[in-house]
Amino acid sequence: MTPQELYAARRAEWQALSGLLDRSQPGIKRLSPEEINQLGRLYRAATSDLALAQRDFPEDRVTVYLNQLVARAHATIYQGEPLAFSRIRYFVTTGFPQTFRQTLPFFVAAALLFIVPAVIVGLVTAWNPPAARALLPPGVQALIPQIEEQQLWTDIPVEERPYASAFIMQNNIRVAFMAFGGGVLAGLLTLYIMVTNGVLIGGLTGLTAHHGVGFELWTFVIGHGVIELSVIFMAGGAGLMLGWAILRPGLLRRRDALALAARQAVVLVIGAVPLLVLAGTIEGFVSPNEMLPWPVKWGVGVVSGGLLYSYLFLAGRRRSRWDEVRRVPYPAGLELRPGRDND
Repeated sequence: MTPQELYAARRAEWQALSGLLDRSQPGIKRLSPEEINQLGRLYRAATSDLALAQRDFPEDRVTVYLNQLVARAHATIYQGEPLAFSRIRYFVTTGFPQTFRQTLPFFVAAALLFIVPAVIVGLVTAWNPPAARALLPPGVQALIPQIEEQQLWTDIPVEERPYASAFIMQNNIRVAFMAFGGGVLAGLLTLYIMVTNGVLIGGLTGLTAHHGVGFELWTFVIGHGVIELSVIFMAGGAGLMLGWAILRPGLLRRRDALALAARQAVVLVIGAVPLLVLAGTIEGFVSPNEMLPWPVKWGVGVVSGGLLYSYLFLAGRRRSRWDEVRRVPYPAGLELRPGRDND
């Protein structure tokens, strides 16, 4: 195809794109939803035309015109939003929740590895409290006499709450990263972390229930616990995903399967960190606050859990027309120079 033939065949669409760019000034919001759709379609077509022109007749006037048109369209579409912010926005609104849904079976598996031992040990210690000394880890057994006297360890003095909150955040993040990193040992360390933490929570729940302070314990836990446990399950699921890729790579080479799983696992862990910070903040300031009645603390847990799972299951299911336009890629090797198109 000659430059003249390309110009004759595509001139109408190029002029339509130029007209939309004129109408979009000073901002893209001036366009209707239908015009935004058309802008995306014409922009994709123009970038393809430019790639063809740069390959076949790079020095021709038509190529210069197309370069200026596509550069102008790019500047209009991406005006006012730095690339870093665009990526963060996409991660929060789409990438993270979509990855969670794609890896949901591993999340469920990690949750079961925690919940099943917790329920079993909880029932055992509720019916047979002395079993707690055999089931709970040594570091936690020091709490047993306190529980037997119907006392809890959950009161945090007001002056210590900022430091306690920071410590709790660090501890939660450490546990999450251990559950995630344990996946490189074929998932065995991840499995151990999920089961032992389930045994710990279940044992304390059963023991406190037997001695009549179980409700008080969960009044403290519920406010932050829904988010905290969900994120631990998420990190555990990421670790199990790595372990599964090592054990069952399928048709891929083991290192390729591991690299593919790691991409999704890292997305989950990055998204989990701010959630753990939020859980730590609630645990440090809301959960031990004696001024708040139990319905408020339980309400915080229910509302935070509802919002979290609504976000994870609903966000990113449908991108806006504007997002579709902004995600149009450049053709390989495209070099743009700013300028206005002119006939």
